Amino acid sequence: MPPTLYRDTGYSLNHLIEDIKVGRIGLPDIQRPFVWSAAKTRDLFDSMYRGYPIGTLMFWETGAEVGTRQIGMESASRSPQLLIVDGQQRLTSLFAVLTGRPVLTKSFEQRRIRIAFRPDDQTFEVADAAIERDAHFIPDITALWSSGYKTTVRQFFDRLSQVTAEDMPDAAKDELEERIDRVRDLRDFRFQVVELGAAADEEQVAEIFVRINSEGVQLNQSDFILTLMSVHAEKGRRQLEDFSRAAVDPTVTGPSPRNPFLDPSPDQLLRVAVAVAFRRARLQHVYNILRGKDLETGRVSAERRQQQFERLAAAQEKALDLTSWHEFLKCLATAGFRSRKMITSDNALLFSYTLWLIGRHDFGLEVPALRPVIGRWFFMAHTTGRYTGSPESQLESDLGRIAGLTAGDGTAFVAELDRIVAANFTGDYWDISLPNRLDTSSSRSPALFAYLAALNILDAEVLFSDLRVKDLLDPSGAAPRSIERDRLFHRRHLESLGISGTRQTNAIANMAYVDWPPTERTNADAPRDYLPRIAETIDPETLARQSRWHALPVGWEQLDYPTFLERRRQLIARVVRDAFNTLAGERKRYVPTTAEDLIAAGESQTTEFKSSGRWNVHTQQHDPKLGQILVKAVCGFLNAEGGVLLIGVEDDGNVLGIESDFTTLGTKQNADGYELFLRQLLDHNLSASTASTVRIRFPQVEEKMICQVSVAASGRPIFAKPAKGGADASDFWVRVGNATKQLHGDDLIKYQEEHWG
Repeated sequence: MPPTLYRDTGYSLNHLIEDIKVGRIGLPDIQRPFVWSAAKTRDLFDSMYRGYPIGTLMFWETGAEVGTRQIGMESASRSPQLLIVDGQQRLTSLFAVLTGRPVLTKSFEQRRIRIAFRPDDQTFEVADAAIERDAHFIPDITALWSSGYKTTVRQFFDRLSQVTAEDMPDAAKDELEERIDRVRDLRDFRFQVVELGAAADEEQVAEIFVRINSEGVQLNQSDFILTLMSVHAEKGRRQLEDFSRAAVDPTVTGPSPRNPFLDPSPDQLLRVAVAVAFRRARLQHVYNILRGKDLETGRVSAERRQQQFERLAAAQEKALDLTSWHEFLKCLATAGFRSRKMITSDNALLFSYTLWLIGRHDFGLEVPALRPVIGRWFFMAHTTGRYTGSPESQLESDLGRIAGLTAGDGTAFVAELDRIVAANFTGDYWDISLPNRLDTSSSRSPALFAYLAALNILDAEVLFSDLRVKDLLDPSGAAPRSIERDRLFHRRHLESLGISGTRQTNAIANMAYVDWPPTERTNADAPRDYLPRIAETIDPETLARQSRWHALPVGWEQLDYPTFLERRRQLIARVVRDAFNTLAGERKRYVPTTAEDLIAAGESQTTEFKSSGRWNVHTQQHDPKLGQILVKAVCGFLNAEGGVLLIGVEDDGNVLGIESDFTTLGTKQNADGYELFLRQLLDHNLSASTASTVRIRFPQVEEKMICQVSVAASGRPIFAKPAKGGADASDFWVRVGNATKQLHGDDLIKYQEEHWG
């Protein structure tokens, strides 16, 4: 019989309250903020009063010795021996009511929970002004567990006697007092408790929690780290909480982390701190490190644990420094982003902050030098969705790219980040991928926000106006709200052409920030009719400049609608490219990315290496199955943000070349034959032609020929034939982080809705 990880025991409510007071049981409000309504607390007391079961509590032994001091805290601060894994909300409710202490809400507000009791019908209610005036209620049952119990009971009967016409019989009075005593006696209510031993690891605790928790709440790795901080580094946990509270609390005066981009949460700030401290993004590894575990031997050391927490504390101090925080946020403004309405990925912001801190403190870069490089990085990461699919894997890959750089060499740090940026913002990305990503009506598209950021960078004017786009997007709201993104081809005009539906009429390429003249605000004319009227009132140079910023093709008003959309998407992508290139400082634009640059940058969301496409390097013979692997990789790029597949390169960047592949091509053993093989392979196995989305080149690297397959993002879903064969293409692959993942069912439908709008 396998050993059990727990023991069953029982606690009275009073025992639990006292253990929480003295710190034996940890009740960390940051681990799971109090989210219950006062009504749920009322119902809890009602169930206990009636003798109903209210569920089992689960505690976890921390392994901390009695009297252990917490790192960074006063000598009186001791580490709890038990932490609450399941029952956080119930115990918080009971502790708050019995002691009268306020709870911390999710918005970081202190709030008292006041529950009233009416002895007449034995009901509990949430106290309000009306109940406080009602003599039939004890308005706050907290008083029943204080030293003023007798006074509270006497006051209740005194108030009641003032509103009753006759003296209350002794028997009736005794019955009411007995009911009040029953409420007070709830302090002796017995709880069934499951105590998990210290030998249980976090994965086992999480699994047990999920299996017994009826509400389906799941613990994540940040929960465990924050819990661990409650045991060994309470000061650091409180600092995370205080920073998060100050970012949203309008009553905080003086310097604060408030900003227009993000309301940070403790777990988000924790991710930044652990990445800076340990160069890791996967919190599972960080949890074991903070426990003091040697990842090679598996041994846990209290001394090692303290050293790691001190290391985390130093990194956290950097992350929570207000000067650093606000200087970093200026990078976002430099990149053209004005408010949280333009941010679709908090991870892109937080992980960019991680790199800012590393560049500032580990590579010694001054703020003026750091601002443009992090601005470029954030622009790239946000636009391409770099940290959307598998954010932890991608960040670890990025941290790995800078791990080998010499500390203090700021030039190398900047060069490495720019190398990765250039590997994502290739010529194919600007010419094909970004226009395809703009083929949507989604108002939350990262591609759209890249364009709006570009207009801010270029200080562009609103179409037909002298107002600036950046003023419209200012979070202060000072600009006129009457000016919004509007259709250039009016909806009623499109409907007259038989074009309807939100995706068509609200296409990104049909929308622009326009300040319509008063006489044009209600018309539904075709552009060829209204544009000449407006042009007569605007300086030609101004109109030409605005047309360039707003990506309007020459003679756009005469174009048919589909042609207009296609050409404008191309021009929007050029505006984004030109604005981004201004972020390069003295470098007017990025030089074309070479295959060597891509290999040096390593595999990522947009780069994948394959040793070969036909010749199996292990069996030393032709292997037709390798072709399906290429199809899967290309399909994944098409359905994501595009990318580059390098054939003839091993996973670690070692260049093999494709000469062995050539030997399997029959009579045409050269680059032309190889391209023909690839084109036929893709056309036969994918649901759409790749003639306009896939480019094939054969660069020389280390005197060996490799195959570079540049794939642009597709404007619609692409499917591949199953690996086991089949007439129809039905497998859906997407590039996620450093891997290509197959999606099915609801995941596939959700991805398509979010990605293509």
